[in-house]
Amino acid sequence: MPERSESESRKLLRRLRDSLALSGAGQDRLDRITALIADSMRTEVCSIYLFRDAETLELSATQGLKPEAVHKTRLKLGEGLVGRVARTATPINTGNAPSERGFRFMPETGEEVFSSFLGVPIQRVGEKLGVLVVQSRDEREYSDDEVYALEVVAMVLAEMAELGAFTGEGEALSAKHTQPVLFRGGCGQEGAAEGHVWLHEARVVVTNPVADDPERELDRIRAAVAQLRVSVDDLMSASTLDKEQRQVLEAYRLFAHSRGWLRRMEEDIMAGLSAEAAVQKEQSAARARLEQVPDAYLRDRLHDLDDLSHRLLRILTGQGRDTGAAMPENPVLVARNIGPAELLEYGRKLRGVVLEEGSVGSHAAIVARALAIPLVIHAERITTEALNGDHIMLDGDAGVVHLRPEATVAAAFRDKMAMMAKAQERYASLRNLPAQSKCGTVTGILMNAGLMADLPSLDSSGAEGVGLFRTELQFLIRNQMPKRDELARLYARVMDAARGHRVIFRTLDIGSDKVLPYLKPHDEPNPAMGWRAIRVGLDKPGVLRMQLQALIRAAAGRDLCIMFPFVSEHHEFMMARSHLLRELHRERSLGHPVPTNISVGTMLETPSLAYAPRAFFEMTDFVSIGGNDLKQFFFAADRENERVRRRYDVLNVSFLSFLEHVIARCAETGTPLSFCGEDAGRPIEALCFAALGIRSLSMRPASVGPVKALLRRVDLSDARAVIEMARASGAETVRPAILEWLATQVD
Repeated sequence: MPERSESESRKLLRRLRDSLALSGAGQDRLDRITALIADSMRTEVCSIYLFRDAETLELSATQGLKPEAVHKTRLKLGEGLVGRVARTATPINTGNAPSERGFRFMPETGEEVFSSFLGVPIQRVGEKLGVLVVQSRDEREYSDDEVYALEVVAMVLAEMAELGAFTGEGEALSAKHTQPVLFRGGCGQEGAAEGHVWLHEARVVVTNPVADDPERELDRIRAAVAQLRVSVDDLMSASTLDKEQRQVLEAYRLFAHSRGWLRRMEEDIMAGLSAEAAVQKEQSAARARLEQVPDAYLRDRLHDLDDLSHRLLRILTGQGRDTGAAMPENPVLVARNIGPAELLEYGRKLRGVVLEEGSVGSHAAIVARALAIPLVIHAERITTEALNGDHIMLDGDAGVVHLRPEATVAAAFRDKMAMMAKAQERYASLRNLPAQSKCGTVTGILMNAGLMADLPSLDSSGAEGVGLFRTELQFLIRNQMPKRDELARLYARVMDAARGHRVIFRTLDIGSDKVLPYLKPHDEPNPAMGWRAIRVGLDKPGVLRMQLQALIRAAAGRDLCIMFPFVSEHHEFMMARSHLLRELHRERSLGHPVPTNISVGTMLETPSLAYAPRAFFEMTDFVSIGGNDLKQFFFAADRENERVRRRYDVLNVSFLSFLEHVIARCAETGTPLSFCGEDAGRPIEALCFAALGIRSLSMRPASVGPVKALLRRVDLSDARAVIEMARASGAETVRPAILEWLATQVD
């Protein structure tokens, strides 16, 4: 960039900084800025459009257009040239604006006499704030230097908006981080919570976007980048890294050592930005570029870029991850994403968790379920909106988050929580009573678990045992494979804590979205139907045998229940069972105590297993229907896809007919059958499963009371008759009929 343009950019930024330093309301500042930019760039028009909501831009200040159009002219995202700039986050530079695709003429502004148009996005690290526009009568395109200068100014405006420099009346000038915001995400773990935001990574605030001494800023950015590179190289030199981890870090290091990355930041500094603002500008620009790339792998590199930029900003500002701020009362963790080990460190002190990313089967979701913490996933942009200490309410059942809620919303939310708490008090009286229906049928109620911390819930919830103990958590929270003796001690403590209650240990269920950091990942187009669970165990028998040895040693002469996940065919169960029998023989030959009795069961999660040969049902000691996976395969509805996962109903007559087929197959051979998963813990669904003949249900501890309460107040034979009548009527789902019938039942 020529020195002349660099000095002009610095001059413009200094004038801008001086203007912002003057007292006055936000509107006054915006008006002064548009006049200043128009004068400095020798254009006849300068306008600032700001978002008044996520989909609407508003003309908030102008020099050159009709003043009466301010706060009156509005465009939808993508509408007109201004809307295109906002949607794509890329500049538009044209000498003949009316000829451009998507041009929209706004007569109230008086812009018909201006031919040339240059618009650049006002954005801050992926957050779109508005559009900065200059226009002239002459039919010409603006030079690269002029485009660059306007982008630099837009960067400063974004930082000043973050600091609250443009607040005033109207939605477009509302103060940042002060208004109520509703986020609609997905349900990661059910439950409701109220508390205060605790950001997993506090936002780094840039308070000095404009600098007077470019040479000093260049020295600062070069020193900070050098320090960053050393820290990344140190990570690379760790002796504990395996080949895959080293490959990931190598890609990470390429970013840190990119000459283009540093060069662009140096150019921004020469244009007048501080080192911190240069980092923010390059991060925002690179984000905008990568978000437009169709390649999913390249888009995923956004995380690497964001992490490096945040590290660099912490070096420059001295604002580390630990800001010294005290965790607020009733903390609700807000993060882009979080690993299982980090979430476990927070433990039960958290009231809830809200993530921008995540999935219903992710590591964080598994830990949240184990800790009984409400979790909302896919709450997009919440980390850019929330501040530490903000009032927050989350409804995990609906996947909804209220940030800084209004009083009426907060009151309604508290009423719902009070009703839930009151219901739990009623359920406590049923703790020691069986789930015996009026017809005399008893349904076994078990709980799901995955941590030692879950086991105290066994008594308090009223569950009769553990129908599913997820063993993968102990593998997911480590950076290397756990040792056999370590696992044996853990499993023994689980059995001790259960105090004689039955615990069914599910062998390692990894793959899909549960990837071990030390196991070579496989790039699969559909991982949910790929290399996972028992398929991994059979392909890597050393891991499976090690876990089976640990379970046998943990039993130390007690009864042991083992369940193999994701079995699709008879021979897979036979192979897994043969590994177990070999390990039992080996332990006996070594003189180690073996279980007094051992039950070996299967999770039925694929429809194919329901049609296995009779020999399978004779060989397995029990079958547990894995409802979460079975539902997605039965309806071909990806459980990670919010657009379809709630679309289908397990009370659909076709799904119930399939369950009846499984029930009949198990009845032929006297094989015990249970249903495990989210739907087992929903009272209406649990009632229907029990009415069909499933005599054991396994669910999260908080669901035990509601399910037991409903089962105790109904006659299952009557419920079965309602299901049959609904089916005979041609109904697609039995839910309306069951709800109507329940309304007539008297306690």
